[in-house]
Amino acid sequence: MAETTTIQVDRETLQVLEYLKRAQGAKSYAEVLRMLIRDSKRLPQSERGAFPKLRPFKRDKRDRLD
Repeated sequence: MAETTTIQVDRETLQVLEYLKRAQGAKSYAEVLRMLIRDSKRLPQSERGAFPKLRPFKRDKRDRLD
Protein backbone atom coordinates (compact mmCIF):
# COMPACT_ATOMS: atom_id res chain seq x y z
CA MET A 1 0.00 0.00 0.00
CA ALA A 2 1.22 3.51 -0.80
CA GLU A 3 2.28 5.83 1.97
CA THR A 4 -0.55 8.14 3.00
CA THR A 5 -0.60 11.78 4.00
CA THR A 6 -3.12 14.40 5.02
CA ILE A 7 -4.08 17.48 3.03
CA GLN A 8 -6.10 20.38 4.28
CA VAL A 9 -9.18 21.50 2.32
CA ASP A 10 -12.04 23.82 3.16
CA ARG A 11 -15.52 22.43 3.85
CA GLU A 12 -16.88 23.37 0.43
CA THR A 13 -14.08 21.45 -1.29
CA LEU A 14 -14.71 18.48 0.99
CA GLN A 15 -18.40 18.51 0.04
CA VAL A 16 -17.50 18.52 -3.66
CA LEU A 17 -15.06 15.65 -3.13
CA GLU A 18 -17.70 13.68 -1.21
CA TYR A 19 -20.24 14.27 -3.99
CA LEU A 20 -17.79 13.21 -6.71
CA LYS A 21 -16.78 10.15 -4.71
CA ARG A 22 -20.42 8.99 -4.52
CA ALA A 23 -21.25 9.99 -8.11
CA GLN A 24 -18.20 8.24 -9.60
CA GLY A 25 -18.36 5.22 -7.31
CA ALA A 26 -14.82 5.90 -6.13
CA LYS A 27 -13.45 4.00 -3.16
CA SER A 28 -11.36 6.87 -1.81
CA TYR A 29 -10.70 10.58 -2.10
CA ALA A 30 -7.33 9.70 -3.63
CA GLU A 31 -9.15 7.91 -6.44
CA VAL A 32 -11.34 10.99 -7.02
CA LEU A 33 -8.30 13.24 -7.13
CA ARG A 34 -6.52 10.91 -9.59
CA MET A 35 -9.62 10.95 -11.85
CA LEU A 36 -9.71 14.76 -11.75
CA ILE A 37 -6.00 15.00 -12.55
CA ARG A 38 -6.28 12.48 -15.40
CA ASP A 39 -9.32 14.25 -16.86
CA SER A 40 -7.67 17.66 -16.63
CA LYS A 41 -4.78 16.42 -18.79
CA ARG A 42 -7.06 15.27 -21.61
CA LEU A 43 -7.93 17.61 -24.44
CA PRO A 44 -11.68 17.47 -25.06
CA GLN A 45 -12.75 16.20 -28.49
CA SER A 46 -14.51 19.52 -29.13
CA GLU A 47 -11.19 21.38 -28.88
CA ARG A 48 -9.54 19.06 -31.40
CA GLY A 49 -12.28 19.51 -33.96
CA ALA A 50 -14.11 16.85 -35.92
CA PHE A 51 -11.08 16.08 -38.11
CA PRO A 52 -7.93 16.39 -35.97
CA LYS A 53 -5.66 15.03 -38.76
CA LEU A 54 -6.95 17.45 -41.39
CA ARG A 55 -4.25 19.76 -42.78
CA PRO A 56 -4.64 23.52 -42.17
CA PHE A 57 -6.66 25.43 -44.76
CA LYS A 58 -4.64 27.37 -47.35
CA ARG A 59 -6.40 29.87 -49.58
CA ASP A 60 -5.65 29.54 -53.29
CA LYS A 61 -4.52 32.67 -55.14
CA ARG A 62 -7.54 32.51 -57.44
CA ASP A 63 -9.88 32.53 -54.41
CA ARG A 64 -8.82 36.08 -53.56
CA LEU A 65 -10.83 39.09 -54.61
CA ASP A 66 -7.97 41.61 -54.93
